[in-house]
Amino acid sequence: MEFAEQLKSSVDIVSVVGEYVRLRKAGTRYVGLCPFHSEKTPSFGVHPAHQFYKCFGCGAGGDVIKFVMEIEAMTFWEAVTHLAERNGIPVPKKAALSDDESRLKAANSGMHELAGRIFRQVFESNAGRTAREYVDRRGIAQETASEFGLGFVDRSGQTLVRAFQKQGFTPQQMEASGLVMSRQDGSGFFDRFRGRLMFPIHNESGKIIAFAGRAMTPGDEPKYMNSPETAIYRKSFVLYNLNRARKGIRKHDYSVLVEGYMDVIGLHEAGVYEAVASCGTALTDQQVRSLRRHSDKIVVNFDPDAAGSNAAERSVHLLLEEGLHVRVLQLREGLDPDEFVRAHGGEAYRNLLKQAPSFFHWLADRTRQRFDMSTAEGRMEGYRQVMLPAIQRIPQKLERAAVAEEVASYLRVDPASVRAEFKKERQPARGEAAAPAPRETHPKEKLLVNVLLNSPEARRQAIPRLAGLNIVRQFQTWPLLKVMIQLEESRQEWSYADVEGRLADAEKALLASVVFADALEEQDARLRQALSFLPALERKERENLRNEIKERIRAAEGSGNLAEAMRLSEELNRAGQE
Repeated sequence: MEFAEQLKSSVDIVSVVGEYVRLRKAGTRYVGLCPFHSEKTPSFGVHPAHQFYKCFGCGAGGDVIKFVMEIEAMTFWEAVTHLAERNGIPVPKKAALSDDESRLKAANSGMHELAGRIFRQVFESNAGRTAREYVDRRGIAQETASEFGLGFVDRSGQTLVRAFQKQGFTPQQMEASGLVMSRQDGSGFFDRFRGRLMFPIHNESGKIIAFAGRAMTPGDEPKYMNSPETAIYRKSFVLYNLNRARKGIRKHDYSVLVEGYMDVIGLHEAGVYEAVASCGTALTDQQVRSLRRHSDKIVVNFDPDAAGSNAAERSVHLLLEEGLHVRVLQLREGLDPDEFVRAHGGEAYRNLLKQAPSFFHWLADRTRQRFDMSTAEGRMEGYRQVMLPAIQRIPQKLERAAVAEEVASYLRVDPASVRAEFKKERQPARGEAAAPAPRETHPKEKLLVNVLLNSPEARRQAIPRLAGLNIVRQFQTWPLLKVMIQLEESRQEWSYADVEGRLADAEKALLASVVFADALEEQDARLRQALSFLPALERKERENLRNEIKERIRAAEGSGNLAEAMRLSEELNRAGQE
């Protein structure tokens, strides 16, 4: 068995997926919201016995290696190495990176880890005194600075270049890392970041994939500089601190979205561990889905100025479209989150989080400030221009209607006018046909497939009998049974993965749906049920054969071929005696 197969058999897929998706047990499997597309009702499942995942909404599915590849944007061998390291399994030398992309990503990761160590060393040295003093002024303990890997880079522009060259990285690898830049005259390289306080940006599994650098010298622009996108860093997919925050998010069942790196670190210092920030960009749908995997509730706490309020409103629209339940916290005294916890402490901040109003009540209060609430026309105009577009972003129709009625009451808008707006939502056109419901697999077929997948004894007893029955070729599950018969006849041991690997995409989806429908029953009882199904199939097979012979006798008699009719009559008698 090759290393990847050994790895899959040694790793618990539920444990791996559970780090990225909140799963709950449902019979023999685990279910949760799909991390690969937006949904309100879970259609994503993990099957521990067969070690695979499947989403019946978007079709994503595969084994534990495929999951890590998709969720972390890794190549095959990167995912294998990641899983092996996570589980303390040595990777054999022969399983070394085998393609250019994997080698480039491995070099990129190595340079970022090296850069993180160098930045920390400079931060703790005499050269990093200015950065340490800044962190102290912001109320961040050195232990917290160490936990977040805060660093400093001097202004020489050659710190990383020399270190990378010493480690044997090629010029192409160095430039592809985004950490160094080539001189325009082609005379060499220089560090992208110079004289800055460095914030490592980690992926969800805790690997450094980028940096943000804050200027320490007045007039040094821009104030914050971020890594460019590279083979290991796609900024629209990454949230700062999600690798640490996800445990806190699951504990409290909500995340806290703030604007800046120091806001996140300040809240963490105060004991609020569920805070994240986008990495210097506007919030994206991929980032929102990353949050939703851990909780569908979120508190948005952007800066209290007008720009922060507008940014909060834009971000919330995206959060609503992705099905999150949003509340908005606007701090008093015009303070940022890290300023507030320094002045009042983490417990006071957490109390405000619990009291934060829903986004729609917060937006309604903003609407009251912008429109004339003393007239029905002003109230309706504010509702129509500000509230209605936000409410229409809620995916679920019933929830939209409930929120619309509640906000209308809050703004003293005529409920009849609100209902009239929602009646305009599209209705199916006359004569428009609904999509046909998929054909349901017969319960006995499901039982038979699952017993054969799980029981070598069932295979030994049932497959030789199934192979001789034409009637099973009419089953919806025949493509699955056909592969199982072929595998059994090859005299080799086989598993779910062997069956799945020989199927077309549509047949793979059928196999997954049948397996996820499996009931939790005693193995012996299920085996008896499956075997009791076979005699009925065999009787039906004989009945079909007799009916076919009778049709052929009638045809022979009709054509005057009495000898053929007599021969078929004898065949009919033998079929009746079997």
